[in-house]
Amino acid sequence: MSSATKDELPGYKEKSQKLLREHDIVVGDTVSVKTDEKEFNGLLMPRYESSDNNHIVIKLENGYNVGIRTSKIRAIKRAEKHASHNEGYEQSDDRININSLKQYNNTRNSDFKIALLGTGGTIASKIDYRTGGVSAALSASDIYNSVPELKNYALIEPEAFLNEASENLKPSDWTAIAHRINDKVSSKQYKGIIVSHGTDTMHYTSAALSFALQNLPIPVILVGAQRSSDRPSSDAALNLLGAVVFALKASISGVFVCMHADPSDDAIACHLGTRVRKNHTSRRDAFESIDFPPIMIVRGEILEMNIQASRLSLKKRDENENIVFKPDFDKRVLLLKYYPAFDPALIDYAVAMGYRAIVLEGTGLGHVGRESLPAIRRAVESGILVFMTSQCIWGRTRMTVYETGRDLLDIGVIPLSDMLPETATVKAMWALANSDNTKTAVKLMKQNLANEVSMSIPLQR
Repeated sequence: MSSATKDELPGYKEKSQKLLREHDIVVGDTVSVKTDEKEFNGLLMPRYESSDNNHIVIKLENGYNVGIRTSKIRAIKRAEKHASHNEGYEQSDDRININSLKQYNNTRNSDFKIALLGTGGTIASKIDYRTGGVSAALSASDIYNSVPELKNYALIEPEAFLNEASENLKPSDWTAIAHRINDKVSSKQYKGIIVSHGTDTMHYTSAALSFALQNLPIPVILVGAQRSSDRPSSDAALNLLGAVVFALKASISGVFVCMHADPSDDAIACHLGTRVRKNHTSRRDAFESIDFPPIMIVRGEILEMNIQASRLSLKKRDENENIVFKPDFDKRVLLLKYYPAFDPALIDYAVAMGYRAIVLEGTGLGHVGRESLPAIRRAVESGILVFMTSQCIWGRTRMTVYETGRDLLDIGVIPLSDMLPETATVKAMWALANSDNTKTAVKLMKQNLANEVSMSIPLQR
């Protein structure tokens, strides 16, 4: 009988726990399991505390998990003992001397410096072979060292700034990231700044930085990964390489997101920070530009500028210019999505809770049900700013077409054209923090500061 403890078999109990203990197997071991129909080989995975006691779960070599009923197991054995949590890699120190980095870089590229600011996310994660799960393990230096091709392009200066899953980031983190970028941009040392970031809220951060860092002299590029850096199918390396090529060669500046353009490894799409959205949970081409194509496509070392980009007000790169720095955000903004059975009391609750602005995701051209109009009127009369966006992915609000839209306009609801709801929420936080009064905040919301509103919408996506 094994001395395996409960902590070594998290989530396993009764039948499944007894089976594993009898064969001296713990979570993280490589196991071979035979049933009447098939043989399975993989890592024993942990289970949730609420899981049943009739199955074990292993991660196969192809990355998928499979549950096997204990009553069907005819033979089970441990093929390989798990490694300790830190075995196999070394924790990196991001305080790297710039002279030690230079010796690893191509001499002709050592004058092209790019800052790599690590904030966490999947791009900074790897498989933990103790548990078979994905966990944060990579610093900015680890990311840099995992892509040796970077040394052929530029001198990359990595810095670990945060190590958070992006769903945990808050407006105060946007402000902190903006301050660090401002320090680096103001030093006039870099051709570009790359921020490695989790994908779940990357479009919120890119919008926030677009308003906080205006008149950027060099590009600021957010890059992430849909699959951890140590997986064979990872998109991390190519996304990072594409971001570096863009940072070095693009003639424009601003805030951008660089991610896979399609499921293959052919191209990286560079999106405007205020016009991009994560539209798929797991595909490598999860990010799409909305109501405008990506500004550029990176294919190897070649940049392809979108022909429609000439219609946008894109700032030219000018490394001698000074940044306009406005990093503050007021988090008292509520994003509300309208739906059938929406309770107008939610709007009254927002007033009572002290929110200063509400961004509505209305239906179609910008509508909500008539039963919500009295609550919206009370909110506006109390001094809360109420903005209207559309929950449709493409197209713009147009509140003069139908009676409901006109009623909302009469109440004082402010339409935001085709501004994305996420971008509108971030911009409202920024506008309130950078205004002395609501009139000034509304004026800022109506200004197209970072191409957050498209002047024209293409007939085809």
